[in-house]
Amino acid sequence: MKIGIVGLGLIGGSLAKSIKSRTQYTVAATDLNPEAIMFARLCGAIDELLTDDNLGECDLILAAIRPKSTIDWVKEHGLSISPRAILVDMCGIKRAVCSELTPLAEQFGFSYIGGHPMAGKERGGFVNSSDDLFAGAPMILTPDEKTDMNMLEKLKVFFTDIGFSGLTFTTPDEHDRVIAYTSQLAHLTSSAYIRSPDALLRRGFSAGSFKDMTRVARLDEDMWTELMMANSDYLTDQLDILINHLNEYLEALRKDDAEKLCALLRDGREKKTAAGGN
Repeated sequence: MKIGIVGLGLIGGSLAKSIKSRTQYTVAATDLNPEAIMFARLCGAIDELLTDDNLGECDLILAAIRPKSTIDWVKEHGLSISPRAILVDMCGIKRAVCSELTPLAEQFGFSYIGGHPMAGKERGGFVNSSDDLFAGAPMILTPDEKTDMNMLEKLKVFFTDIGFSGLTFTTPDEHDRVIAYTSQLAHLTSSAYIRSPDALLRRGFSAGSFKDMTRVARLDEDMWTELMMANSDYLTDQLDILINHLNEYLEALRKDDAEKLCALLRDGREKKTAAGGN
């Protein structure tokens, strides 16, 4: 099988490395950054450059670039994609992408399904990619009523072969609603937290909690602005909830209400226990 990868950043680079280290598939990839392509070739993450001439040879195409760029790339290259091929985008939002790519796939005659790998790092780029980034991670897919079950089975085998723990199926709307809380709100909160003037005084006073709270503040602001603005309805809902909760803590502190503060902290601890995770 021949895999085409569009974009060799953290996700695309890790896909390429995972495929080459865990399978016998051929990988052709492209990126706007010539250094990423050079490094990918030097380390054996790709076999060849993805071009219009060999795009039609690809059985599976993984688009690991930003939402708008993904849509533009498909519009430009859709005619070169084989009717037997499956296109999966890796974008962090799904409504805005799926609503554009689904009709484009029908127009050009290839199969498409939205995807989102639940893995990442605070530092991006091919230099930070790795062949174990997806080890044990879930892969989200957004099938619809027209999705072929044989295609889903092929994708399940492929994604588990390269390290994913399994597939999570959802709709684009549910994806964006949940991801607003589990990912986008966390990045936004971390960014706001580190903007305190006291952050500059932290040396010698910080431990694991500061590191955990600020890790994802080291983000690509251009990419996250695009993701958050495209999901602003669900994200503002979550931000309103967070602000209301923070105001409860603020009120308890201002009123010197230790009993209320303790109850709020207890409720948070119990909800964390119920939610599970580390």
